[in-house]
Amino acid sequence: MNSRSVLMTIPPPGPNGGDGVRVAAALGVDPGSILDLSQNLNPFAPDVAAIAARHLDSLRRYPDPSEGTRLLAETIGVACDRLILTNGAAGAVNAVAREIGGRVHSEPEFSLHPRGIDGPVWRSDPHNPSGVLAGSEVRVDVWDEAFYPLATGRWSARRSGVVVGSLTKLFACPGLRLGYVIADDVDRFARHQSEWAVGSLALAVMEELILRVDLPGWSDAVSAARAELVDMFISRGLSVSAADAPWVLVHAPGLRERLAREGIVVRDCTNFGMPGYARVAVPDGKGLSRLERALDRSSENGFRTDGPGRLRSG
Repeated sequence: MNSRSVLMTIPPPGPNGGDGVRVAAALGVDPGSILDLSQNLNPFAPDVAAIAARHLDSLRRYPDPSEGTRLLAETIGVACDRLILTNGAAGAVNAVAREIGGRVHSEPEFSLHPRGIDGPVWRSDPHNPSGVLAGSEVRVDVWDEAFYPLATGRWSARRSGVVVGSLTKLFACPGLRLGYVIADDVDRFARHQSEWAVGSLALAVMEELILRVDLPGWSDAVSAARAELVDMFISRGLSVSAADAPWVLVHAPGLRERLAREGIVVRDCTNFGMPGYARVAVPDGKGLSRLERALDRSSENGFRTDGPGRLRSG
């Protein structure tokens, strides 16, 4: 397939990234061959597939979240009656938004947060998409800490208000859907979930994964890998913004389509109000080498950058 026809087959970006399966179908390749950097998953997480294989017997049981809830609450350091497990961070956001609504602190912001004209104020921390951690002066009512553990090496900032979090991101298991809500009156959010919101396999895997958590180690590894990613983009003349999150922002119109040709997916930021930008998740060393090769091939095929590379912090 020539370059032009491949480019014509690349599907448009979805609203929240995770386009690897659709890009693989368009290219006619195995989804497992796609490097999906449109998802911000922990590249240093344990092998979830291997762990899941040890718990397949759980598929024949109805889920009971009580032990998983207790274990996670104890690990985070909150009272068990202040935490509920949810069907991913999206389930946590949905449950809280349905109960209290609200509005975002500022734009751009994560698309699933409510956009009311008044009510409780929401903010992601680190901010999505800028990747900047909130300062001590920031006051909001709902904190989305989906990426906070990977940014800081700590489970939570322990601020007042409601917290939504993601184990999906931390353990790199988007297919299992694991999130949580922490709040003083958490039961009012639980009523917006369906019965058995978290499956038995997810619960069984979660309990083993929690015993393997290394937040400081993972956060340090992400920070080092992010620095390598920034250096790689800058050395190729690309404009990069990086802060505290497990991703960087790259200003390079057409980058998503060019990399998709190479079997690598990055997040188009148009629906953040940032056309021409791509959000690129921090990969492990193998993924970084593959990304380097793909960028070099893309340049050979006519890709041009937008000017001298530079790094902007904050």
